[in-house]
This record gives sequence, C-alpha cells and structure tokens, in this order.
Amino acid sequence: MAPQATELAPSRPADNLSIARAVRLWPIEEIAHRLGLPGEGVEPYGRGIAKLDLAAMMPLAERPRGRYVVVTSMTPTPTGEGKTTTAIGLVQGLQRLGHTASVALRQPSMGPTLGLKGGATGGGYSQVLPMERINLHLTGDIHAVGAAHNLLAAMVDNHLHHRLEPELDPREVRWQRVIDLNDRALRHLVLGLGGRGDGIPRQGGFEITAASEVMAVLALADSLADLRRRLGRLIVGLDRDGEPVTAEQIGAAGAMTVLLKEALKPNLLQTLEHGPALIHAGPFGNIAHGNSSIVADRIGLHAGDFLVTEAGFGADMGAERFFNIKCRASGLVPDAAVLVVTVRALKYHSGRHRVVPGQPLPASLLGESPDEVREGGANLLKQIDNVRAHGLTPVVAINAFPGDHASEHAAIRELCASVGVRTEVSTHVRDGGEGALGLAQALVETIDEADEAGSGFRFLYPAEMALAEKIERIATRLYGAEGVDFAPGVRERLETWQHQGYGTFPVCIAKTHMSLSHDASRLGAPTGWRLPVREVRLSAGAGFVYALAGDIRTMPGFGASPAATRLDIDDEGNTVGLY
Repeated sequence: MAPQATELAPSRPADNLSIARAVRLWPIEEIAHRLGLPGEGVEPYGRGIAKLDLAAMMPLAERPRGRYVVVTSMTPTPTGEGKTTTAIGLVQGLQRLGHTASVALRQPSMGPTLGLKGGATGGGYSQVLPMERINLHLTGDIHAVGAAHNLLAAMVDNHLHHRLEPELDPREVRWQRVIDLNDRALRHLVLGLGGRGDGIPRQGGFEITAASEVMAVLALADSLADLRRRLGRLIVGLDRDGEPVTAEQIGAAGAMTVLLKEALKPNLLQTLEHGPALIHAGPFGNIAHGNSSIVADRIGLHAGDFLVTEAGFGADMGAERFFNIKCRASGLVPDAAVLVVTVRALKYHSGRHRVVPGQPLPASLLGESPDEVREGGANLLKQIDNVRAHGLTPVVAINAFPGDHASEHAAIRELCASVGVRTEVSTHVRDGGEGALGLAQALVETIDEADEAGSGFRFLYPAEMALAEKIERIATRLYGAEGVDFAPGVRERLETWQHQGYGTFPVCIAKTHMSLSHDASRLGAPTGWRLPVREVRLSAGAGFVYALAGDIRTMPGFGASPAATRLDIDDEGNTVGLY
C-alpha cells in the first residue's frame, strides 16, 4: 500500500477531538477493499464503521499469514505511556514504508472514558476514527456483554427462587452483575429484599463490564461454537455439596450466545491516515488478560503484511498474558515486540517524583535530568528482560513528548545499547506516520534478522506445570520476587482444580500495574520482596486461573472531578470535552 496522506484542514488543530474531526473519513468499504476483505462479509454500521462477518472471512485463512507484532511498555506512570498511540503510529509508519498493516486494539470502556483516563483511541496525529463513537457506544458490543452477563445473573436468582436443580447454595453464589460505568455505590449490595416473590435475600454487587468473565470469553473465543462452549463452562457458584454449578446447568448459555452473536464480529474502523483498525473486545487488564480478540487478530494477520496489537499495562502484565494466555489459546506465534518508554516514566521510577492521577505532572519531573533517567532505567531493563524471557528481543520506542531533552533520549539509548536492544525516538503523536518511520524500519529489520536466526518464541511455563508453580514462575522470573506466600487454603484450592482437570490452564496474577511488585509504591525494579497471594479464582469459561495479589477493584469509582463533568454538546450539537 502506498503511503497515505493525512487529509487535514489547513490549520493544524491541537486537541485530540479537533484533530479527529478535521479528517475526512474514507468509506469503510474502501478500507475493507484495500485489505482484500470479501465484500459480502463487510457489514456497514454507520459512517466509517463496519462489522466483519466471521463466516464470510473464512477464505482469508488460505492466504499467507502476515507478521504478528505486540506493543507493550515499561511499568507506566498513573497517566500512561502511550502504547495505543505507538501501536497506531507504527501501523501508519509501516504504511508509509509501503506495507499493508492493521492495528488491533481493545474497545474502551465508558467507565474510564467518563472517569479519570478519558478516551482510549490514541492521540494527536495517531488516532483511530471516529473517536466519539469508539469511546462511547461504538456498535454496542460492551452493552451486549453486559446483557448476556446480567441475563445469567437474573437466571441464577430465578434458579434460587424456584429451588431448581442443581440446588445452588445462596451463600456460594459467585456471579455478580455488571454495568459499564464507574459506580462505587454498587460494589456491595443486598439483593432480594421485599416479599416472598422478590427473590431470596443475599449479598451481591456489581463489577464494571470490562471485568466480566463474559468479556474475557468474547476475546478468547475463536468461533461462535467455541463461544457457546466457553459460556456453558462459566461457573456461577457452588451447590449444597460444594460442587461447581455452571451456566449450562442453569440453562442460560444458549440465550447468552444469541445475545453475543453480533458482538463476536470484529469492528473495522480506520486510523487518521486511513489504515485499517480492528477494535474488538475489552477485557480488564488486571483480573483478565487485557488484550483484544483472537478473531480480530486472525483477520488482520491474513489480510496484510503486518498486524500490530497492544497488550494492556507493562510487559510484566499485558505482554505476559498476551504470550501465555492469548497466544496459547490462539496458537498464533508473535514475530516481534515493541516496548514503549517515556522520559517521564523513567524519571518517575527514579523515585524522586510524586505523580498523582488527575493532577498536572510536577514541575520537577519536567526539568532536564539524564541522571534521573538512568536511575529509573532499572525498570526498563527488567521489562526488556521480561520480553526476552519469551524468546523475543523488543524494539524500544521512545514516545517523545515536547518537553523531552536530547540528553535524556541519549541516556535511554545508552541503557538499551548496554543490553543490545534497538531504540528509536518516535514522534507519531505530533507527526503521524512520518514520525514513526524510524520505528517502523527498525521493526522490519528486527523481524528480518529473526527470520535468519529462526523463531525463538517460547512460553514462560509448560501447560503441564502445576498451577502453584506457574504462579511462582511468573512472580520470580518476571516480577523479581524472591518467592510467593500463599494464604491458608490457597494451595489446597489450586490442587483441587488440578485434580478436576483445570491444571493445564494458564494463570493470570491480579496485581497493581504501577509496580513490578504487588505494592504500587515500589518503583524501579524492586528486590527483596515476596508476592502475597490472598485468593485464587477459577475462570473456567475463559480458560485461566487468576490469583489475587493485593486489593484489586473490579468496580472503579469516579474521582472528585470526573471527565464526565467536562463532556457536553455545543450549540451545533457537537460533542465537546472528550479527550
């Protein structure tokens, strides 16, 4: 594909929403045509958006597979380091080099969009469009997940009310309800109050929809039949004898599949430079794998030279789960990794600055200080090592900010050179694909060199390893812990699942994303600590076990000044305040 010119108004807008509105969207059929997608499988869903029918996309499997690239990062600051913008900018850069390339991303949740984080469609001149639709409702996939999840919740309480078989223990119901908003008041509730016809009183609560296991299932299912099987395996609670009760036994799995039938179809959109973008699924980055869908990746991989996807949080979390959960489920082997780093994150990990979510960065963080960059470099080097633990050597992308200094970029280059890693400064936020040309070229060269040497990708642990040992492997090899301290009863529960046939499942450790450890205050690459695992849970439908290390909220709350307070419409009906 020839390099794409960005069609912008003569004066360059500054904020993300204005930049997005200044671009003329191409017909989505044109984006699909450039990928060679069969026209009968492209279902337009409003201006610039389409659903892709999986059955119609099946012939794509006969085409050669493109290159599979994951974008991850060092441990981020509370404001994030720009993985999404880098993934989009990289695709735009690859296009300018003459390659066909697509980006695959998670769909943003409205909770963070209306809360602290704001939008999640990239930024500056590396965005996916239309910005407003993506950040709010898009094609309704998240609402479909919520409807399917809450249908199961309603059928669980109906099952209890009518005392159907298998007889659920009201004290052991594990299935919460969900909503795609931040609402702390819904975390803990008492249900079923009223009369005899209003259900059985019990404790319950809500989680944000992205935290639903149904969302994780949607992202990992490789077909409609696989989706149906996985939904049937969802465990809703225990019966009076302590045995698990599933959605299949409740009789809900079939109807849930029907509600999710359209949501399983990936969404096709476009970057600001008219490159294909697949936005699909949005599993939570803590208690789930935090990656977009397998079905979207497969379409992108067989429809071009490169498919670039982003894994949530740092390499110790999102990339680890991409490698060991998503790739294990899909059978797809990644060809390369890009690790995003910023000057401000390295300075933050020096431990000399305090960054508060929702507040401006401290002035001390913005002054020139290559020494602080080097002090925080331990985190970058550990995350490079974490990618290498899976057999890939990443390309480090310096996501450049206007306040960066040349001496600080040089310090990052020195750190990476010391461990034999390529580094490229990328200005894609300011310059679009032109600013990512160097990064794109470095990626292509890295893949070419890997081809000559042979693929070295490997999982961190074999599927046959015991569940407790998998947790210990992640904690010691990737996080740098000296070991794991399991709370009473945790090992016994893992051994029970082992005997029940879940022992080959991969594991997902739910911990803070602000540190390699479980403690957000431990910056850099902490040593001399142990990982406490207070609880383990089984995601039988998604196909993994997750361990809780620290206090992980599955229902966020709004801050004192949420982004929703700035969102409005102007006199012409245009959205304002979305960023």
